[in-house]
Parts: sequence; structure tokens; C-alpha cells
Amino acid sequence: MLDLSVVIPVYNEEENLAPLWAELRPVVEGLGLDFEVVFVDDGSQDRSAEIVRRLREGDARVRLVSLKANAGETAATDAGFKAARGRMVVTMDADLQNDPADIPRLLARLDQWDAVCGWRANRAAGDSLVRRLSSRLGNGVRNWVSDETIEDSGCTFRAFRRECVRGLTLYRGFHRFIRPCCGCAATGSWSCRWATGPGASGGPSTAS
Repeated sequence: MLDLSVVIPVYNEEENLAPLWAELRPVVEGLGLDFEVVFVDDGSQDRSAEIVRRLREGDARVRLVSLKANAGETAATDAGFKAARGRMVVTMDADLQNDPADIPRLLARLDQWDAVCGWRANRAAGDSLVRRLSSRLGNGVRNWVSDETIEDSGCTFRAFRRECVRGLTLYRGFHRFIRPCCGCAATGSWSCRWATGPGASGGPSTAS
């Protein structure tokens, strides 16, 4: 079994994949772990799958899982979980909003907890008032339904022990409910503060 799987759902991200790999590769190599990076192409209509194949030609630790049609982030995440072979699994976006440099700090917490759930500390810098209010309302409803205290369920920068997601089945839209679905609330988890810059691609993130 590998030590680490990084799962990255991809939908029309051809411009971001090479820069992401350039940032991600030295970080995971620096961990001294046996790893794989699983890109899940969610029916992209651009050259995303082709670019991932080229990355794999240069490094066998890159893997490509392709969905036949666009099925949404939940289905792509679920496919990535099922394909992952690592004893630890990290999920992150392909759009450069998440800083790979934070991965070691997320993994360090798995010595104590089953999962690490990120949240966007200064989201106000990049989102409109309406979007922030909608997010706050959505988080509140999800916390009320699930009896949780999740700061930002829309943040997909997370780390898990394999046991936490093994056998997990995600239904459409349930990538926002992964924490209560996998039972992490019962076994403990830690919230990681991280930040993104303004714009669609975001910026560097910092964990604390």
C-alpha cells in the first residue's frame, strides 16, 4: 500500500494542471513518502485529460481516472476515493485555490485525528457579499441537519486516514457532507485555517 494519495477532481482545467503539478510535485516528494496523484477527469470538454496523460508520461506516480460524462464534483471525488491506494488521502481543487505547501501540515494532524477539514479564513477577499451570505446560510443549515460545527463545508482541501473513507458512498452533492457521512465527528477531527486570494484561481493558502 502506498503512503499517500492526492485526489484532484478536474473539469475543464487545462490551463491550471501544469502549474498545479509544478507546485505539487516538489511538496509531496519532500515528504519522503510513497505517493500517487490521482486526477479524476469529470468529463472535461477541453484538453485536461490529454494534459494529465502527458504528465503521466513524465512521472508514473500520476494517474488518470476518466468519467465518461460530466457527473459533478461529488462523483469525481467518489471515483478518486475508490481509486486511491494510499493509507492517507488528500483531496484538493485543480484550480490553484489550494496551496500544496499546506499538505504537510494537514498530514501532520492525522497522527491525532481521522480527518483534517480546511476552511477559507479570509474568504471575504474573493467572494461577493451575496455569495458569502449564501455560504453562511448553507453552512448553518448543514450544521443544523448534521449536528456539526463546520466552518466552511464548501472547502475541499482535506486530509483523511484511509479508514475514514473506505467503503464510503457519496451521492450527488454530498461532497459537502463528507465529514458527517464518514463518521469523522464521532472519532475526532481538526479544523485547518487556510486562506485564498481574490479571483477565480485564488491564491496562496496558509494553515494554522
